[in-house]
Amino acid sequence: MPVRAVRGAVQLERDEAGHMDERVGALLTAVLERNGLTADDLISIWFTATPDLHCDFPAAAARKLGIVDVPLICAQELDIEGAMPRVVRILAHIESDRPRADIAHVYLGAAAALRKDIAQ
Repeated sequence: MPVRAVRGAVQLERDEAGHMDERVGALLTAVLERNGLTADDLISIWFTATPDLHCDFPAAAARKLGIVDVPLICAQELDIEGAMPRVVRILAHIESDRPRADIAHVYLGAAAALRKDIAQ
């Protein structure tokens, strides 16, 4: 089975754990649904968060969705002046027969402005 990568991002309205769970959960759900995936198709997920997010680990939202046996890791984004605030990004490695060009990258809400070239 080929290995593919899926990108995605979401901007949070506030730095609050419950809100992060909701928004990151929505992002992960959209990535799975738009690519016809289940948790069994996931190999690993990298999460990054902008330096202004302190409330929780984004990976905690994945665990709450039931993604419990997939390796997850969190890191901090670079602190670039003028960058969009309160953003969680993902890079998910998946098993999929879909051609690379057919992978749906998901940028929700205001985060769609980050990658207009690949946002679906």
